Amino acid sequence: MFSKMSGNRRILILCTGNSARSQMGEGLLRAAGRGDLLVESAGVRPGSLRPEAVTVMREIGIDISAHYSKSVDQFIGQKFDYIVTVCDNARETCPIFPGDAVHIHRAFPDPPAPGEADEATTLAAFRAVRDEIREWAAEFVEEISR
Repeated sequence: MFSKMSGNRRILILCTGNSARSQMGEGLLRAAGRGDLLVESAGVRPGSLRPEAVTVMREIGIDISAHYSKSVDQFIGQKFDYIVTVCDNARETCPIFPGDAVHIHRAFPDPPAPGEADEATTLAAFRAVRDEIREWAAEFVEEISR
């Protein structure tokens, strides 16, 4: 499904706010790639890193607390092997990147926004999204490593 590239592969994960799904994806792909993947994440309208994302990633031994939301604009003109959009809005508004990057769209559910649900419900939703991204990341890394 995905073409194998030689050497370290560069991956850009895009979402709307770069506050949760793309940040978790960045951490999970880095961990799954064991140093063979150069992973960045960004947002088309960056917000700020959600503390719930940090919490649920820490639960599985991945620290993303130093991550921060970045704009996709800072990556314009850079070459990537893969551009991964993790929400429909990012796919629809993703800028064009040079080269022959493989574009992948895999929408993951958006966890509740701040104040939309109680803490337990919100954390449960973040865990579910994390686990879904984790499963996808493992499959993706296996596929491109063949």
